[in-house]
Amino acid sequence: MTYTANYAAVRTRYVDDTVATASPAKLLTMLYDRLLLDLQRAENEQRAADRAAAGVHLTHAQDIVSELAATLDVSAWDGAQQLLSIYTFLLTELVAANVSGDADRTASCRALVEPLADAWHQAAAQLGATLEPARPASSAAFSGAGAGSFGELGVG
Repeated sequence: MTYTANYAAVRTRYVDDTVATASPAKLLTMLYDRLLLDLQRAENEQRAADRAAAGVHLTHAQDIVSELAATLDVSAWDGAQQLLSIYTFLLTELVAANVSGDADRTASCRALVEPLADAWHQAAAQLGATLEPARPASSAAFSGAGAGSFGELGVG
């Protein structure tokens, strides 16, 4: 096994273990953090006129938003339906940003996600020690698309 292959295997194992042992709140904030990273990378690639590289990040961002939408329990709290509407809007905008190669559109998506990420980080910090670790889940959402349970935060 080459160094690169060994590094990739170790990194994959680390991500898998991190996801499998993270609390629901931590999983949610990890998804938002990765979403923001994907959007920043996509915007940078679009500005550098590398649509193929940007497309990889935008597609991954779409996978994350799709996962967030799919796991959102709209009956868990009053704002959940509005959050689902934001996710739906984001998906539409991410597809359009990818098709058009529009870095400004991608930046607008990031600007919409940033306050949501901050709010979920604050909520997770308040819930922190009160949540049980999540059941083992796929780490695919962090490398592609996947599933998880976010229970106490109204998703899952």
